[in-house]
Amino acid sequence: MKMHGLGNDFVVIDSRGRGAVVTPALARALGDRNRGVGFDQLAEIRDAVGADFALDFWNSDGTQAGACGNATRCVSDFVMRETGRQAVTLVTARGGLAAVRRGDGLVSVNMGPPVLDWREVPLAREVDLLHLPLAGDPVAVGMGNPHAVFFVPDADAVDVAGWGARVEHDPLFPARTNVEFASVVGPDHLRMRVWERGTGITLACGSGACATAVAAHQRRLTGRRMVMDVDGGRLELDWRDDGVWMTGPVAHVFDGWLSPDFVAAAR
Repeated sequence: MKMHGLGNDFVVIDSRGRGAVVTPALARALGDRNRGVGFDQLAEIRDAVGADFALDFWNSDGTQAGACGNATRCVSDFVMRETGRQAVTLVTARGGLAAVRRGDGLVSVNMGPPVLDWREVPLAREVDLLHLPLAGDPVAVGMGNPHAVFFVPDADAVDVAGWGARVEHDPLFPARTNVEFASVVGPDHLRMRVWERGTGITLACGSGACATAVAAHQRRLTGRRMVMDVDGGRLELDWRDDGVWMTGPVAHVFDGWLSPDFVAAAR
C-alpha cells in the first residue's frame, strides 16, 4: 500500500501470516522515487503476540528506524477499518503502543514516554540534554529515534538541508539523529520543519513532532498540549502521563503488487 500522513509518505507491506520479507536492499530499491515507488519510510506489518499487530520501519537508505508516528497512525487506521474497531494495540521497537480513531475522523497514537537519558537517546557522552554543546543550543530527546530540536526565530527561514545534514552526522550522535527546527507562533502553537535521519527533508515527522513538543515544554515555551504546523499540515500533540499522544489525518492512496523481476533484482 501507499499511504501518507500530512504528506509524510510510506510504502506499507503487509507480512501478516508469513515471515518478514523486507531487507536493506529491498528497502533501498523501493525507496528510489525514480526506479522504485518512493517513500519517506517503509513500514512492514507483522503478526504480534499480545497485540493486534507489529510494525517495523525502514529508511530509504536501507537502514532501520525505531519509530515512525505518522506511519503508525496510517497503519492503525487501516487495521481499524479492516476489523471494524475504533482502537488497536501494536508493537514496535519502542514497545507496546495504542491508537484510536477520534470522532472527527482523525487518528491518535500514543508514541510512548520520551527518552530523557543521554545513554538511551543515544549520545556519545554525558551532556545536558536541554542544552547540547552544539551551535544553536539544541535539545536532545529520544522517541524511539534520536532527535536534536533547535528553537529558532523563524523555522521557514532555516536552511534545513544544509544544517540538518551536518547535525545528523555530528559525532555527538553515534546512531545519527533526526533534526527539527521549530519556532513559536502563538500560545501553545509551534511551526516545525524536519530533516529525517536516512531520508532528508520530509513534509511531516511524527516522532519529530513528539520530540519537539517535549523539548518545547521542557524549555518552558509551551504547555504540554499544543498544535504544530509542519510542511504538510497540522498535528495535535499532548504529552500525558502515559506518553506523547499525536493526532492528525491519514490517507490510503493505493494498493499495489511488486513484480517478481523487481523483487528478484532487489535481493
